[in-house]
Amino acid sequence: MNTKEYISSGIIESYILGFASPEEAGILECVMKNNAEVKAAFEEAQKTLEDLATAQAVTPPNDLKSKIWNKIKQEQTVEDTQPVVSTDIPAAKPQEEIRIQGNNNWKVYAIAASALFLVSVAGNLFWMNDQSKTKATIAKLQTEQQSQNIAYQKMEQKWKMMSNPDMKMVMLKGVEKHPDTKAMVFWDKNSKEVYLNAEELPKAPEGMQYQLWAIADGKPVSAGMYTEEKDSKIVLAHIPNAQAFAITLEKQGGSEVPTMENMFVMGTI
Repeated sequence: MNTKEYISSGIIESYILGFASPEEAGILECVMKNNAEVKAAFEEAQKTLEDLATAQAVTPPNDLKSKIWNKIKQEQTVEDTQPVVSTDIPAAKPQEEIRIQGNNNWKVYAIAASALFLVSVAGNLFWMNDQSKTKATIAKLQTEQQSQNIAYQKMEQKWKMMSNPDMKMVMLKGVEKHPDTKAMVFWDKNSKEVYLNAEELPKAPEGMQYQLWAIADGKPVSAGMYTEEKDSKIVLAHIPNAQAFAITLEKQGGSEVPTMENMFVMGTI
């Protein structure tokens, strides 16, 4: 697997979001130490996720702090304007002192409770106004994570096949009408099983399907119908002998002979 394939696999995003396994995290950390391109991709992905988190942050209104302090000052003003007890009044008994002190404590608690209530109300209002946006963001991140997991599974499967010494890899390149398309055939030399990685081909139109062909002794032999679910995972056919492979776009279900004008890619062994 080359560097670009490793970067596009989604392992970097999984690592940043905390979904990578310890083994995956260890491999990535080792690769970053020895590969500047992977390290740069990691830093860019990290900045992108940080920017997203910053964009979703909720800032309280500027006047919230002043409202809370005004409320506290108002309570203090009411307390300061209370009439002063004349010195002619006999000293309070111990029980009365306890009651007066309790009343003063209650006022302090009331002021603090009022301030906390304002903060709580403000926070709830912001949460209610922003919860739909937050849910949408979470849903988007979950969808992206699922896509990354699928991409990683595909990458892992292809890596196993590429590292298998019994697996013959045949690169299929775009023909004149489709120069930018490509695909890869994996052909097991022992079992003769054929797998196809064609995720870079354009999406097949409604009612159409890609069909793989093996060219054996100058004659095309159907090597199976391709679907995204089969990509690199499910055997399309058993081909004992071939000199080349090609892919054409056919009607749903396939054709007995290839439609040559609808050929997309071809590669020789």
